[in-house]
Amino acid sequence: MDLLVFFIVLSILIVVHEFGHFIAAKKAGVRVEVFSLGFGKKLLSRKAGDTEYAVSMLPFGGYVKMAGDNAEEAKGAPDEYLSSPIAKRFRIIFFGPLFNYLLGILFFWIVFAAGYPRLLPAVGTLIDDMGAKAAGIAVGDTITSIENSPVRYWDDLQREMSRNRDREAVRVTVNRGGAELVFQVQLKQRLITSETGRKRNIGLLGITPQGSTVVVRANIANAFILSLQRTYELTVLTYQALWSMATGQLSVKDSVTGPLGMFVITSEMSRLGLSALLSFIAILSISLGIFNLLPLPALDGGHLALLVVEKIRRRPLSKKAEELFNQAGFGFLILLAALVFLNDLAKFGYIDKARELYNSFFVK
Repeated sequence: MDLLVFFIVLSILIVVHEFGHFIAAKKAGVRVEVFSLGFGKKLLSRKAGDTEYAVSMLPFGGYVKMAGDNAEEAKGAPDEYLSSPIAKRFRIIFFGPLFNYLLGILFFWIVFAAGYPRLLPAVGTLIDDMGAKAAGIAVGDTITSIENSPVRYWDDLQREMSRNRDREAVRVTVNRGGAELVFQVQLKQRLITSETGRKRNIGLLGITPQGSTVVVRANIANAFILSLQRTYELTVLTYQALWSMATGQLSVKDSVTGPLGMFVITSEMSRLGLSALLSFIAILSISLGIFNLLPLPALDGGHLALLVVEKIRRRPLSKKAEELFNQAGFGFLILLAALVFLNDLAKFGYIDKARELYNSFFVK
């Protein structure tokens, strides 16, 4: 069942991405010869109009084959990709990542409208030698405000603590059995490393959440606004993380996962319910859109970069230069995929399990 869910999720991401290329090509008047889910030998195929729709053997990917999309087969016909103006070719390439973005926004919109769990600001445990316990806050208290700013959910509490991180103490209002109590809590400063690899000081109260949640539903308009906000936040966070990895502030090993990691996480999300799974697909889809826009050979961003160069030079790169560019890109992606796969094997314990199995059979 987990494997089926994983392939459904992967297929959704691929079909949406390739459909972006497909619909942009159709709109630009470029003939699409093949629309395939997967690579390799075709398992199923059906032709409708000028396009053959196929499901191929290798499920990790997909492609749209356009007429005249490489110099060797181009004949100069008006419905060929290379015969189209640069602006149209740019749109055809860009629409793949764009549709991944739109899918992410759509799924976030559905989640916010249908209802999603939010953690309540109820105190679960108190940490010794920190301000909350010393001030008299008790397990089971529900925090209702920080410095008179209302707190409804745990993320509200985190936001207010971030705003007041430079204070020595904060005014904390709690609800305890229906009674409102106010405490002056000393903050303990701690240097942390964020998810993007940046080090910063935060002020801690010394509490952990109880774990109780409530399902929150937004109306259609507010849900759409929330989906745009979440997409923007995820985009900023992703680019900050990419920059941190490029500058060595963040470990690539600990921050990147591949199909194996996606399978493990997808399985976990599916057990948490449809809302969690849709949120995860939205995150994956937006991340795929961002990754594909990186100006690396063999990615959509690499093709867009070549089109920009062609626009500036008023002619495309030489065939030899483009081949070297693409070969370097494929080599880099294959190496990256291999490293990510090996890292996932270690991260999720498969290497240890294989070692134990080997020892049980061959080591006496």
